[in-house]
Amino acid sequence: MTPRTESRAATRQAARNVVSAQAADSMVTPQAAGSTVTSHAAGRAVPSQAATNVVASQAGGGAVTPVRVMVVDDDVLMRAGLRAVLSSDDTIAVVGEAADGREAVAMCRSLTPDVVLMDVRMPHRDGIAATHEISEGVPATRVLILTTFEDDDYVFGALNAGASGFLLKRTRPEQLIEAIHTIAAGDSLLSPSVTRTVIDRMTSAVPPDPVIVARFRGLTVRERDVLALVARGLSNAEVAERLFVEESTIKTHMKRILAKLDVRDRVQAVVAAYETGLIRPGSAGPR
Repeated sequence: MTPRTESRAATRQAARNVVSAQAADSMVTPQAAGSTVTSHAAGRAVPSQAATNVVASQAGGGAVTPVRVMVVDDDVLMRAGLRAVLSSDDTIAVVGEAADGREAVAMCRSLTPDVVLMDVRMPHRDGIAATHEISEGVPATRVLILTTFEDDDYVFGALNAGASGFLLKRTRPEQLIEAIHTIAAGDSLLSPSVTRTVIDRMTSAVPPDPVIVARFRGLTVRERDVLALVARGLSNAEVAERLFVEESTIKTHMKRILAKLDVRDRVQAVVAAYETGLIRPGSAGPR
């Protein structure tokens, strides 16, 4: 193995620690949600009990509005299982279901949900095409791809179409709920296996884009420090603790970093940091 190959391999290994969602062995299925699930007709808005509830008042705070979610899958049983899982949590309201991408786009325009759980392979219009239309036409809605496929073309097709996350259907119910809140909060999320694909693909292109290199020069010292810690797999809260600042401060830094680098999410920012040499594998901070 040449030094250059060793360096590239080390870069990929270090960058794989970026994403927070953990893939699991169990499937999100109707069986996991319970055996008394009642299915609903797809292609129309449907009320959910969670939609009529609000979270109990937090200490010192008021009621919290649930995250409004739309489920898109051509499998009736899968939709029923997802609805049962999500409806068990009062912080989430399932506001609609669709059986294909065409229905999903039309419904999304009328309901403007916070998050759409999108399958990939569907009739009439697939999930990737639907994601692109939703990202362009309903920018306030974020799409989380939930599928059994992790083929390179699906992963990059979905991310390029504007998806905010990509999870496999074997993700555990509690992790799916956490992922929805992560996406709704404005963060991006990938399962580890998908992250490996992204990292391997994106770090294989050399030399680094000179435009990206120039953008990195525009980062402040503090922004470089924040990005270096994020590249080591730390969450916003952990970065804040390490730098002795509020978590809101780190979120502000991350927004500025993404804007300056003109990248969509943390994964792209970290990969770009390794590609340009701003951060080296195994280092404790920026160069």
